[in-house]
Amino acid sequence: MKKFVKVFAVVCAMSTQTQVFAGQDKPIKMEQLPASAQQVISKHFAGHKIALAKVDSELFGKTYDVIFTNGDKLEFDSQGNWLEVECKKSEVPAALVPEAISKFVADSYPQMKILEIDHDRRGYDVKLSNRMELKFDSQYQLVGIDD
Repeated sequence: MKKFVKVFAVVCAMSTQTQVFAGQDKPIKMEQLPASAQQVISKHFAGHKIALAKVDSELFGKTYDVIFTNGDKLEFDSQGNWLEVECKKSEVPAALVPEAISKFVADSYPQMKILEIDHDRRGYDVKLSNRMELKFDSQYQLVGIDD
């Protein structure tokens, strides 16, 4: 029983500590973003005005969010690689979309624009202007469709 109480106390202490360190959002300036994130913004979103840039310190690293005054949003990992691009009024810049995904969308949905794209180690999620969501694996093969 004493062993159970000790284990329970350790688990409680760790979960409290996790809550303290997770989700620490902090506003930052453009210059505080990683260099590669700054390059993406200056190259593909040059005409956009930043409403908010923030860093989210999580338990296992940092992510950066940038929100523009027109509602477009970007999320970057700790090295400044984009994780998510969400465009409200226009389409995602073509240079940010892998060529195989761009070709698939152009061939299969020629009238549609890519409004959102995000990726992780498993693959890509793409949202089109007709609200259809396409899921691709890490080799850019279509693996799912949500409409």
